[in-house]
Amino acid sequence: MHYPSFVLSIFLASSLPLSTSLFAKESNAPKQYEGASSTVPPASAQVVRTPGAPDLSDTDFSKAKQIYFERCAGCHGVLRKGATGKALVPKETQAKGQIYLETFIKFGSPGGMPSWKDELSPEEITLMANYIQHAPPTPPEFGMKEMKATWKVVIKPKDRPTKQLNKLNLSNLFSVTLRDAGQIALIDGDTKDIIKVINTGYAVHISRLSSSGRYLFVIGRDAKINMIDLWMKEPASVAEIKVGLEARSVETSKYKGFEDKYAIAGSYWPPQYVIMDGESLEPLKIVSTRGMTVDTQEYHPEPRVAAIIASHEKPEFIVNVKETGKVLLVNYEDINNLKSTSIDTARFLHDGGWDNTHRYFLAAANKSNQIVVIDSRKGKLEAIVDVGKIPHPGRGANFEHPKFGPVWATSHLGDDSIALIGTDPKNHPQYAWKKVTTLQGQGGGSLFIKTHPKSKHLYVDTPLNPDEKISQSVAVFTLKNLDAGYKVLPIAEWANLGEGPKRVTQPEYNKAGDEVWFSVWNGKEQRSALVVVDDKTLKLKKVIDDKRLVTPTGKFNVYNTRFDIY
Repeated sequence: MHYPSFVLSIFLASSLPLSTSLFAKESNAPKQYEGASSTVPPASAQVVRTPGAPDLSDTDFSKAKQIYFERCAGCHGVLRKGATGKALVPKETQAKGQIYLETFIKFGSPGGMPSWKDELSPEEITLMANYIQHAPPTPPEFGMKEMKATWKVVIKPKDRPTKQLNKLNLSNLFSVTLRDAGQIALIDGDTKDIIKVINTGYAVHISRLSSSGRYLFVIGRDAKINMIDLWMKEPASVAEIKVGLEARSVETSKYKGFEDKYAIAGSYWPPQYVIMDGESLEPLKIVSTRGMTVDTQEYHPEPRVAAIIASHEKPEFIVNVKETGKVLLVNYEDINNLKSTSIDTARFLHDGGWDNTHRYFLAAANKSNQIVVIDSRKGKLEAIVDVGKIPHPGRGANFEHPKFGPVWATSHLGDDSIALIGTDPKNHPQYAWKKVTTLQGQGGGSLFIKTHPKSKHLYVDTPLNPDEKISQSVAVFTLKNLDAGYKVLPIAEWANLGEGPKRVTQPEYNKAGDEVWFSVWNGKEQRSALVVVDDKTLKLKKVIDDKRLVTPTGKFNVYNTRFDIY
């Protein structure tokens, strides 16, 4: 299938490979999503020669490494041991043979492998079939020595302000990821003005607030963390560190008595997490997550750290270990004698969030098509709930259902369903930890679902759906009348940006819960924007269109992020 150049450029810019089959309902989005590139530098992995594999020159080996890390590592793993894709080790690949491998790469499979015939030349397909018959080259580890070499305290804690020096309404400030610029924008939620653009790591994945609300922590896919002091006359980065070669998650301690004391970050490579000083980012404790899978109980060398969330019940961080399917409850009372509880759940853990009581953590085991529920008070697995195809809730959405009581909702990458799970074992025990009903959305390819305690609506994005009418709009449900279906808001049309894919993603409320912000994510060389919708009327309220908004994606309201409101 031929793709217009602007479509191809935006997908390549976001490291999401294209598939040859496109469906509005049963989306090819999982292939696009799982195939995200690795930020591990390919040159860091050594050249490996393996008996029985086709000979490759150093030049060809280096080229193949580059292609693999950019196109394949997100699905098959840096070490090719299998992640959401199959293992690609010499024992398996050499047995298949050259013709089989080339055919498989060229045409893909119904099981989720995309066709690469439009993205790779015939020579590159042959090269990659040769390459995967060799043992995978291993990137370097990243330990305390390497972390401390990158650690930088720009302004020491003792030299920072003792009170807020600016006049910003910090509780309604937004941190907005400018993905391909390697920056974030701080935007005033009241005036809609860009306060400042701050350089960060590449493609900031999330922004998190310290318990006090003073410090903003952002982490890039390249594992660089910036700690931004919002009290300064002009907010700026006061400390930074790289915690690995590739990462996704950062969080800070929130339990009473430990506010702002610690920060934690988890890495994709190396597979580990690090606990840091909460005011300086000094690395204090590194813990590997390598170990056995929960199902076959086989050793996995690359279990990546996905979502991390801070417990409100105990001095603990809750850490999702993706490939092994384990949730770790890491107690930070005494990090020199670190205590960690390992809970077996389901493989391919990814993102998730709290129920409305902040006691139960619901997390997507995305390729397992399940949601796992952790009781953070008792420190145990509460339930595993089957849902749709590849759930991707972000933090999810909590609201009161007229029949089932409190529920938490997730949308999906792989289908158009929206699963509602009962979360009230006290007053609605018959519905607790069950999928009580399913809503039908616009289509697959959803990344985020969102509501607010003061809102009467539920918003579902679909930025990875191949149908541009769906990827450029959002579905809105009225909470008191969910059976009526959804209304479509033409967000990209309202932005009026001209040419480009204009994918609409990540609804985020302001503090008051009466506005919803959306990113209109365009190509790096094209105009992007933020669209603000009046939640009461569902009408356009404001378009924030500024040349500094380069590929905006995630948006994080300070108040809602600080207090886990979603």
